[in-house]
Amino acid sequence: MAVEPLSQKDVEVRLQELPGWSADGDRITRTYSFGGHFPAAAMVIHIAQIQEELDHHAEVVLGYNTVSLAVNTRSVGGKVTDLDLQLARRVEAIAAGHGAR
Repeated sequence: MAVEPLSQKDVEVRLQELPGWSADGDRITRTYSFGGHFPAAAMVIHIAQIQEELDHHAEVVLGYNTVSLAVNTRSVGGKVTDLDLQLARRVEAIAAGHGAR
């Protein structure tokens, strides 16, 4: 499937539908907080499953009680695409179930 980079303006408009996510240069980012390490680690595993389903992998960093994501598409020069926003929406959909805030 061919993907095309989105304009910065288009990224900003689409991020309005994803509270907590923000544009950071040529990527979109989000950090989630949790009540402890185990729910944060469980969220990372769930994110890994989503990434495998989409065949699209983000930078995911696990802290003691945080999970941070940085998402862009390397195949289009590290720009943001619809695929990145799809991944963000899927992650956002599971976050509350893991106790993310």
